[in-house]
Amino acid sequence: MIKTILGTSAIALAAAVPALAQDVDRTGWPTSFTVGTASQGGTFFVYGSGYANLIAEELGVTGGAEVTGGPMQNMALVHTGEAALGMTTMGPAQVSIAGESPLAPGLEMTNVCAHFPMYETPFHAVALSSSGITSLSDIPDGARVGFGPSGATADVYFPEMLTALGINFERRNGGWNDLGGQMQDGLIDVIGFAAGVPIPQVSELQASTNVNIIEFTEEEQALMTELFPVANFDIPVGTYSDMTEPARVVSMWNFAIANCDLPESFVYEATRVIMEDNERMMQIHSSAETTVFENWDKNTVIPWHPGAARWFIENGADIPAEMIKQ
Repeated sequence: MIKTILGTSAIALAAAVPALAQDVDRTGWPTSFTVGTASQGGTFFVYGSGYANLIAEELGVTGGAEVTGGPMQNMALVHTGEAALGMTTMGPAQVSIAGESPLAPGLEMTNVCAHFPMYETPFHAVALSSSGITSLSDIPDGARVGFGPSGATADVYFPEMLTALGINFERRNGGWNDLGGQMQDGLIDVIGFAAGVPIPQVSELQASTNVNIIEFTEEEQALMTELFPVANFDIPVGTYSDMTEPARVVSMWNFAIANCDLPESFVYEATRVIMEDNERMMQIHSSAETTVFENWDKNTVIPWHPGAARWFIENGADIPAEMIKQ
């Protein structure tokens, strides 16, 4: 569970924290925290490592990222307090809160609170150019498709998407770096990614071989938005080195999350640190372009932590009272 500051250790820590936060009530603050991310080679890990370090630096609390299975597992870790903070996607969050997580069937993960908006997760597939696969309909019957770690957003939704499109495949799981190596070695045919772009592993693949970024047709987009909690999205030109035009895909919003038992003052200050320095967030990962105040309303699923809600309301957000954890 989350460790709290006790006795003289609080005094020692207060002397080391930045002057900006000296007058903040630190009662009950954690002595350290972890941010649940995902596997190495994915955007969650890069983004989460960066924002953990930023909060730790600015608030003077030891913190860092934890490699996890991604959004679904992060919901469980934050719910139990094994991770104070984490990152999730709206679809996995919705099923986890409802007690429908495949990782813990029947457990309603209601001790998870919204922290701040992150970015949209585009769903797109990648194949080696030598495979000849340039569209989803080109994926051959029985193709070996990697979907990332078990329980990750890609693993939860992308197989269902391909099935809805009538594509038959062999399902493979693993970390993004591992799957990239397998594709280069000819052990899998396609990787179905769901992560903020640019995805580090795709960029690494492009540095050593030629790959095809596989988009959705307009008809495929329409079917996906009808069946799943996603929206149309264009991956911009320049996201990957060999893109000459936008790639048409679908996406799902990601939000940072916090254990609801964390002190209001800690989450308020952590929210302030992230939301008031977008320039530094952009240095962590370009997907943080959308980690801005205006996207607070993209959360329609997770109750807000009172500390996070206070910062957003002070800055003009109209968060309904029933969407704030009591």
